[in-house]
Amino acid sequence: MRGYAFILGAASMWGTIGIFFSILHFTYGMSALTIGFLRAGFAALGLVLGLALWKRDALNLNRELVLIYALFGLFGVAFFYVLNTEAVILTNVATASVLLYTAPVFVTLFAWRLWQEPLTPRKISAVLAAFIGCALVARAYDANALQLNGVGVVIAASAGFAYALFTIFSKYLATRASPWTTVTYSLVFGTLFLLPLQFFQIPGMGEAGYTALREPRAWLALLGLCMGPTLGSYALFNLGLRSTPASVASVIATIEPVVAGIAGFVVFQQTLEPLQILGAGIIIAAAMWLTTARQV
Repeated sequence: MRGYAFILGAASMWGTIGIFFSILHFTYGMSALTIGFLRAGFAALGLVLGLALWKRDALNLNRELVLIYALFGLFGVAFFYVLNTEAVILTNVATASVLLYTAPVFVTLFAWRLWQEPLTPRKISAVLAAFIGCALVARAYDANALQLNGVGVVIAASAGFAYALFTIFSKYLATRASPWTTVTYSLVFGTLFLLPLQFFQIPGMGEAGYTALREPRAWLALLGLCMGPTLGSYALFNLGLRSTPASVASVIATIEPVVAGIAGFVVFQQTLEPLQILGAGIIIAAAMWLTTARQV
């Protein structure tokens, strides 16, 4: 239950990403590349400085894991950050959210093949139920909310796959390194992969938006994004994966859109429709169904 609580806490923090993203992109005009780079970069810098002062042994890098950290940084951080943000820009929150939560399907299949996690009827049912719940929370039933375009759909689906790889890499490293070491070097490598992209403009990605850094509120939003949905959630997620099957963790993490819906209501006064509330209930029920199973 402690592992489940860590995963739930991480997903709850991820549920607040939309608040910071809305402020940085729609208020201050930052592009997906800029937000991804600053998020990874400032979080990595703060973490390295903090660990150097209070937990220096966590900065010890196992040479045998360098390639894994690099791949984690490329796919689980750099690609995921940019693809997820760009998916929202090209489609909308509903479309991006629905396709993002194809991730538990990928994770369940990977975990089944890589770690022989049992592919039980309960687990399959919970994955499908969580996806249906996410679709309802994201208002996929509303044709106006579910805006589809070819490029946007491909990018959003790719974000779901990158999200799955984030869980897979985290699970692999959970028993091989400290959670702080994993978070630190995944962010460092993610920042390094995103750094070269800051020096030229990619067609369709929009202006960088670095002028927003003149605004104190933009800095506050960046700080909140780095401390909560980045550092705090990653540490909790890695701690949880030490005792939680990857496939189960991926389903529990679908509580994120429920938190996002509540955050949208509290912060932006966005109302929740009856079907959205039903979807939230389905997600919670799917997560509880898995966590109460004797063997998943």
